[in-house]
Amino acid sequence: MKPRLQTSLSQHLVMTPQLQQAIRLLQMSAIELEAELVNAVESNPLLDWTETAISSDRTEDAVSNGDGHAQDSSLDTPPPPEADWGANDGETWYQRVGPGDPGDEGSAAEQVAEAETLHDHLLWQLHLSPLSPRDRQIAVALIESIDDNGYLREPLESIAAGLEAELHAGSEEIQTALCQIQRFDPVGVGARDLAECLRLQLEQLPTDTPGRDLAWKLANGPLERLPRIGVSGLASEMKLDETEVDTAVQLLRSLDPRPGAQIGAIATDTYVAPDVVIWRQHGLWRVALSDSMRPRVSIHRGYEGMIRHASASDASYLKGHLQEARWLLKSLEARGDTLLKVTRCLLRQQAGFLEFGDSALRPLTLREVAAEIGLHESTVSRAIARKYARTPRGTIPLRGFFASGIDTGGGGEASSTAIQSMLRQLIEAENPRKPLSDARLAESLKATGIPVARRTVAKYREAMGIASSQDRVRMA
Repeated sequence: MKPRLQTSLSQHLVMTPQLQQAIRLLQMSAIELEAELVNAVESNPLLDWTETAISSDRTEDAVSNGDGHAQDSSLDTPPPPEADWGANDGETWYQRVGPGDPGDEGSAAEQVAEAETLHDHLLWQLHLSPLSPRDRQIAVALIESIDDNGYLREPLESIAAGLEAELHAGSEEIQTALCQIQRFDPVGVGARDLAECLRLQLEQLPTDTPGRDLAWKLANGPLERLPRIGVSGLASEMKLDETEVDTAVQLLRSLDPRPGAQIGAIATDTYVAPDVVIWRQHGLWRVALSDSMRPRVSIHRGYEGMIRHASASDASYLKGHLQEARWLLKSLEARGDTLLKVTRCLLRQQAGFLEFGDSALRPLTLREVAAEIGLHESTVSRAIARKYARTPRGTIPLRGFFASGIDTGGGGEASSTAIQSMLRQLIEAENPRKPLSDARLAESLKATGIPVARRTVAKYREAMGIASSQDRVRMA
């Protein structure tokens, strides 16, 4: 064989620094974005704060209540909505949106409430952990998949698939990062099921804690049979003394089955910083970026003009920072455009939800939104992560516009949120002396054309924090 040269043509994805920056900014919350801009202005002399927010001709959109088609209004800033929602909307309602008003006392409260979420609490601990940038990136993806109760519901394989565009992470790397997160506060966070959550909390107890070893064994399986056979039944089944089993059971009951709720819960009288604003005007639903989401940095024209007259070394230094400033501004613009594009799609799909409430929330997935607006599912997921919309129905997380669906008897679909709303109405209307069992609730839903199993009703009831029929009759 003789050595020879040959050419070949191939295509592959390259993560440029600009693309990495755009992805990183997209998934940031309002608080993280503010901190990022502060650091950028302090480190880059070519960046400067602007007196007023930079407006864009694409910051506002109108959606018809009927056919759902968008109509651009091309206004620099949205006018006070002349909505016909109720007595509390209108100009007064919209004036509460902008956090820039010095007299708006809710602005500071919104910032504080946003910083107290479970995700921000975990990210704060992550930034203090001695991890490599690669492990930190994996840990951020894991934290984004943890729900408000502190559980990691998404399989590790799905998280690895979502990271493929940025890095190829093996199962061992993801598992290592998860173990690091499971050491964070609150104890038990990052568990994939109740048994793992209890085990993580038991690990933190002293080894001489009474009943610790037996409680560990019970958490791995026998605990599920406790409601049916009781403590005496468990003791007989495991051939142990009933007092010993009771001590272990009491220890397990002292643990927190929802560790994330103690940090992630947001009280009804607190605020979160909205990323987008949705209101109705002249029968049309409109959407715009919140004032806090619009770029408030610009290129310093004085330093930019010095490049032409500076020496070679100084010009090279200024040109490098000028390029970084332009990348940042372009990434901020792309972030706002993506957020608006996703919100407009959600508004077209879920106008009934804003009109009539949870009962009108239709099934919607990330894949459907991604297909409609021409983006990848991971991009949509980053765009809605820890983002909120101010609406006439209150401040709603963008994830609240998504819901899984169940086929109905009429050939359509009903969202899980709509079914939960119907269940709540049935329970509120029941006879308090004779509460409806899960089986009776399932029959009532089937009568309305929604075929759900009894165990599905039980799952939704527990998710809403409603006790069983036996417990409800005791509370009546």
